[in-house]
Parts: sequence; C-alpha cells; structure tokens
Amino acid sequence: MFIVNVEGAVCRDDKWLVITRSMKEEHAGGTLSLAGGKVDVEGNSLEILERTVKRELYEEIGIEIKDAVTFVYSSSFVTDDGANVINMVFLCEYDRGAAHRKSPDEVEAVHWMTCEEIMNHPKAPPWTKESIKRAALVRRSLA
Repeated sequence: MFIVNVEGAVCRDDKWLVITRSMKEEHAGGTLSLAGGKVDVEGNSLEILERTVKRELYEEIGIEIKDAVTFVYSSSFVTDDGANVINMVFLCEYDRGAAHRKSPDEVEAVHWMTCEEIMNHPKAPPWTKESIKRAALVRRSLA
C-alpha cells in the first residue's frame, strides 16, 4: 500500500512559493519543500488529487489557487519509518490570499524564492530542486 501525497508548485512574479517544513514533521523536517499533503480517503470521487492540492495549500499557507492545475510529475520514496509514498507535483496558478504560516505544526516559514535561490539554498533537498526544475519547464511550455 502507498500513501498518496500531492504538492503544489506556485510561481508568481518569477518566484516560487516554498516552505520550510516544521521540525515536528515526521519526514524531512527543517528542509525547503513545496506545500502539500496526503490525499484523504473519499470513496468514489472525481478530481481528488486536484482538490487535495487546493485544500492543502489553503490549510498550510492560506492561499487559494485557480481551479485548473497541471500535472508535472510523480515519484515514489520510502519514509524513515518504512512507509511507501507516491508523490505528485502539480503546477498551480495563484489566485488570492497572503501566504503565511497557517499551520505551525507543518510549516516553519513561508518563502517566495527564485529558482536560483532554491537551487543554491543549503536546506533544499534534491527532490525539491527536481520539483522546481520540472515545474519551471512545464510553466515555460505553457506560456
């Protein structure tokens, strides 16, 4: 069985919205990350991934995104406690709200950073860099 996780890549004025994960998080606490979270069990449901990324961005950092989200890529990993996770990244268009640390148990800080700042940040793990690189490519292809 897999845990299904979604993340939202939001870019505004050539800066990406990233968070510093709370040290309370069970996986990768203290690192730079896209905001997102686990998909809840809903039974038979349409657009569950898209709704989850919208919900998680609002719950964690207080922003709303537009309805249309674009799939960027998927990956899998195993957490420190042995859980198998499928992670999916979606390119999201900012709609409204001021990004802030709405969920302190999950988010230590909120940042708007350029791609270069993220790539050179000491707390940016390889998977966050990969997500930003891929989201930037998709964003350019849609422009």
